[in-house]
Amino acid sequence: MPNSRPLRIDAHHHLWQYDPQEYAWITEEMATIRRSFYEVDLSEALRSAQVDAAIAVQARQSIEETQWLLSCATRTPEIAAVVGWLPLDAENLPELLNKISSPHLTGLRHIVQAEPDGFLDAPAFNHGISQLAPRGLTYDVLIYERQLPEAIRFVDRHPNQPFVLDHAAKPRIAVREFEPWATNMRKLAKRPNICCKLSGLTTEADWHTWNLNILRPYLDICVEAFGVNRLLAGSDWPVCLLATSYSQWWETLHEYFSAFSEDEKQKIFGANAAAFYHLHTTSPA
Repeated sequence: MPNSRPLRIDAHHHLWQYDPQEYAWITEEMATIRRSFYEVDLSEALRSAQVDAAIAVQARQSIEETQWLLSCATRTPEIAAVVGWLPLDAENLPELLNKISSPHLTGLRHIVQAEPDGFLDAPAFNHGISQLAPRGLTYDVLIYERQLPEAIRFVDRHPNQPFVLDHAAKPRIAVREFEPWATNMRKLAKRPNICCKLSGLTTEADWHTWNLNILRPYLDICVEAFGVNRLLAGSDWPVCLLATSYSQWWETLHEYFSAFSEDEKQKIFGANAAAFYHLHTTSPA
């Protein structure tokens, strides 16, 4: 009999070829992930949690990494799409976009959390963003919660650009802080062209003591603000391994959404990601 289980998509994962200089942010206390993670590792993780497909997201700001991720997607059926990196403030951005064009490249991202305040207000960067929607490309917003007001201004400048907020803007879960994160999340969610990824939350909590009850109030805010039609379930694997196993994270999300309808769960765990990233995958592997 054919498998009728709804499609499950991990909306956010990484692959990398580890180098201590290029991945200096991976400190000694992060020994669990101080190594390379390849397609075979991803495939094993997906099988462990019965996840069918995944979106590979850049972790290093280089064109070479983006090209490597695209090559990984070409030879790995489970990688449904790639969110890469290009210098969006470059004058030759149109040329670069033409050069790196690929059916697997569905979006771009910049590591704005590492940039100084005001980065999202820069004219050259915003000019680059304006060139994405006409090419059918999405943009992943990676920020810390303190940058949410800046992100609101940024999204307002591009009402026709599809955006998705990575890791729910990294709320300060470890210190149980809700404001001003919650208020700003509600404000940002009023913009209909931005979705939110439920990913990377365990590493914003205490790595050793987090549980669903600690995460629940933050998940509640995301659901309240964005609704089931604009939430994408993701893992932030392998970074999430600092605080949880891949399977445990998915079990946590499934437990939180257990009382939701089957249609709502199907949207959050797959259909919303497929629609946002324009995926052609329609059934489980």
